[in-house]
Amino acid sequence: MARPPDPAAAAEGVRARPDRRTLTLVACSPSLFMVVMDSTVVNVALPSIQRQFGATFADLQWIVDAYVLVLASLLLLSGSLGDRFGRRRVFQVGLTIFCLGSLLCSLAPSLGWLVAFRMLQATGGSMLTPSTLAIIANTFTEPRERAAAIGVWGGISGLATASGPVIGGLLVQAIDWRAIFWVNLPIGAVAFVMAAVFVAESRAARARPLDLVGQGLAIAFLALVTYALIEAPVDGWGSTRILVLFAAAAAALVAFVAAELRVAAPLLDMRFFRNPSFSGAAAMAVMAFVILTGFIFLNTLYLQEVRGLTPLQAGLYTLPATGVIALVSPLSGQLTGRIGPRLPLVLAGLFFAASMVLLTRVAPASGSSYLFVAFVCMGLGSGLVNPPITNAAVSGMPPDRAGAAAAVASTARNVGSVMGVAILGSIATTRFRALLPGQVARLGLPPAVTARIAAQASRGAAAGAQEKALGPHGAAVARAVGLAFTQAIHGGYAVSAAVALALTAVALATTRRLRPGGA
Repeated sequence: MARPPDPAAAAEGVRARPDRRTLTLVACSPSLFMVVMDSTVVNVALPSIQRQFGATFADLQWIVDAYVLVLASLLLLSGSLGDRFGRRRVFQVGLTIFCLGSLLCSLAPSLGWLVAFRMLQATGGSMLTPSTLAIIANTFTEPRERAAAIGVWGGISGLATASGPVIGGLLVQAIDWRAIFWVNLPIGAVAFVMAAVFVAESRAARARPLDLVGQGLAIAFLALVTYALIEAPVDGWGSTRILVLFAAAAAALVAFVAAELRVAAPLLDMRFFRNPSFSGAAAMAVMAFVILTGFIFLNTLYLQEVRGLTPLQAGLYTLPATGVIALVSPLSGQLTGRIGPRLPLVLAGLFFAASMVLLTRVAPASGSSYLFVAFVCMGLGSGLVNPPITNAAVSGMPPDRAGAAAAVASTARNVGSVMGVAILGSIATTRFRALLPGQVARLGLPPAVTARIAAQASRGAAAGAQEKALGPHGAAVARAVGLAFTQAIHGGYAVSAAVALALTAVALATTRRLRPGGA
């Protein structure tokens, strides 16, 4: 008598079919692109938002960082929710919250509400990123195929990061800054339907308890250190309030590590850091996104406020970087699958460093060819770096912990994004405040005019640039403001160049023994 078919084996056979696996990867891609893109798409709209709401430079940093701060804080918890309640289910809930937040952002009546709705967006987004990665890891079980699929996942992440300014520039120029949030609604609807049709439900065999204490301490640390970094140029780096904030952030970090070492099911398993490749991958993820998001934030303001480009023109200027990322990211995933992560990571660090060194010498009127070379180097670094970071994070980990390790790498990327905008933005703001008085003093303007420029400078570089309309002194003031801001961002790019060299050193030190396929 013939044995009845095994349902589990049949289900595994369905999952193993290449067409079903490909459709699963395709179903996860739009939501990942959307979540990552929204961390950068807003940058090109910042001058428009600032003019409407009268935002300061610190306010502009919060519009970007409020989003990535919540993403970084909730990714690990959201990954645990997917393991417990089902990854597809959490994915669809997150998609709904993200689209609701996007709709509310487009309707925001004030700056405060916009920042709040950006945080709601990110709450949904934090459910999408780990869910998509866990779904992909559960679908592709062969090591080399999984490395290639994760390479596509990482490539989409890098492409979305760099595509944000282009897409945002087009929407802001053609419609309004609010349109950058409208675009998420049809994408979200398509992703929701595709997930329902093509993605199989999965969950962990044994759900881990939720570590709410660790989650609270992680949020406290990131929020305190980000607030201190953004507000330091306003209050003064040595002011009592800023020093107290930094001390509180340090205390939260120490408490977080102590709590995670004691709890049975920690939010972040500190044993992961015994693995050199994992520790290196986490550090490189932070460093890579400090460089990338800091570049996007500062470069967008440089192109619009200093060079006077429209949002669309500013977005188009980044096309060399975007095009290179689109070309190189899939190749990086394939290269990582064949030879391992070391060479792509070392090359990424060197290209990052080359781009940053070139940008430390950029001038208000630098030629387009000069910027083209710098942006292409940035695209090469960004395109190469994402797939091997995820691969290095999961290398050497047991299969049942690979998803958790990759989720930590995603969290590290978002921590880097938060720090990139906060640190490099604060460096630029501090230097701008110090450099502008000297540039204005050379103009020999009446004291009343000089006082007005200084008052505007206290609101940040973008606000200071509004003094271009100072009647007969407008052209001279525009040049002074533009030169001061350009020199100010040189400091941020110099720091990024040092970070890029550190990334290269970490890649050389921690990936020497890693082989293709995550062995």
